[in-house]
Amino acid sequence: MDIRFGTSGWRAVIAEDFTFDNVKRVVNSICGYLKTGRPNEKSLLIVGHDSRFMGERFAALAADIAASHGFDVLKCSGPTPTPTMSHAIRNNSAAGGINFTASHNPPEYQGIKFSTSDGAPALPEITKAIEKGIADGVPAGNGEKGNISDLDPCEAYLEDLASKVDLDAIAEAKGRYAYDPLWGAGRGYLDRLLKEHGVEVETIHDWRDVTFGGRSPEPGEDHLDELRSLVVEKGLALGLATDGDGDRFGIIDSNGQFISPNHFVALLADYLVESRGWREGVARSVATTHLVDRVADDRGINLYETPVGFKFIGELINKDEIVLGGEESAGLSIKGHFPEKDGIIACLLAAEAVAVRGTSLTEQLEELYSRVGRLESGRIGVKLTDEVAANLKERLEQEPSAIDGRKVASINRLDGVKFLFEDGNWMLMRPSGTEPLVRVYAESPSTKETEQILESGRKYLLGDQSKG
Repeated sequence: MDIRFGTSGWRAVIAEDFTFDNVKRVVNSICGYLKTGRPNEKSLLIVGHDSRFMGERFAALAADIAASHGFDVLKCSGPTPTPTMSHAIRNNSAAGGINFTASHNPPEYQGIKFSTSDGAPALPEITKAIEKGIADGVPAGNGEKGNISDLDPCEAYLEDLASKVDLDAIAEAKGRYAYDPLWGAGRGYLDRLLKEHGVEVETIHDWRDVTFGGRSPEPGEDHLDELRSLVVEKGLALGLATDGDGDRFGIIDSNGQFISPNHFVALLADYLVESRGWREGVARSVATTHLVDRVADDRGINLYETPVGFKFIGELINKDEIVLGGEESAGLSIKGHFPEKDGIIACLLAAEAVAVRGTSLTEQLEELYSRVGRLESGRIGVKLTDEVAANLKERLEQEPSAIDGRKVASINRLDGVKFLFEDGNWMLMRPSGTEPLVRVYAESPSTKETEQILESGRKYLLGDQSKG
């Protein structure tokens, strides 16, 4: 079978496509890529896994394969968040890291994330080379075998976080918090660090469940009902959540309101510029709110737009060109941190912003709106018929002057097709690479208008209305 890497690694259903044989193919190819033409390449690899089914078994197999290629291996001793893996790679000067995780996907999935020596997700040119190696069949190593040792990366990672978040301010504010790791790898990380600094935290779903409660370990609004109830009933400052591998965040404000990733990315960018005095730019993916643009304009800093996939934002983090980079899919990182999504630091910085500013996130958003205006984002998935799918490429290559009566000011083809309308609203269409589906994103000053734009996008894709 063909194995393809998406925006964040390879994922497949366990025992269907995600098998021991296919894992061997992928890991052999990764090791072959790292060795080919690199006689002076570092010889250490980090191998880890999250809390999914069979994670330990797959990680042990990968460690043996890497050792057979001559790599020394540090194998994480327990479920490890993806951002912790990123820190471990850099902290141990490794050539890269292989993490077994399917992130926020349903429990029947498993996956592999490959990170390079900077701790960032592998860029497309690298994953293409790995895909070619998989197809060609890189053989197992047969040279001198490397050593395999256990690694507990938690302490060093938490120590690093403590240097980047004002934990004293959080403690002094005496706010109480709830944390939901959604049975994932974040258990014993975020809550532990807060408790060690005297902060009261109540943790739910604090045990390993490879079924994640029977659903995807995704910290979206519809998965955080228990967290919301806890926050409201006990009068807590915030409810904080991370996904299966700890690289995405979810936030419930003190009033029970879910703070969308789009809104939080913009709000945190504003807070960091104000509190840290940083003057570098901010970055967002093409699908992320233009509220970030308005913050950049209001604060007098540069704005960078990237394709979808955190690896592109990670490059800007590596170059120290941005204060913060974020995506609407609940991923962000900040200046001086790693070029990888980190849901744990995102949650900690939410607590810091509330503590330092002395107001709730909802109140902070209203203050931000008073300065730059309100924007509401939305997203839908449009399933395509065979006929529409066959004509999709041609459809998206068209350049309409208007869509459903909205005049198009310009078209952005950085990633998918983004229509920027004359009234300042926008709509993005991004085809899925794995199924007959197009994701449609839109933004306007009101939820109702955003929903109307999304419906216009659905009609446009399906050919239900005039191109204008």
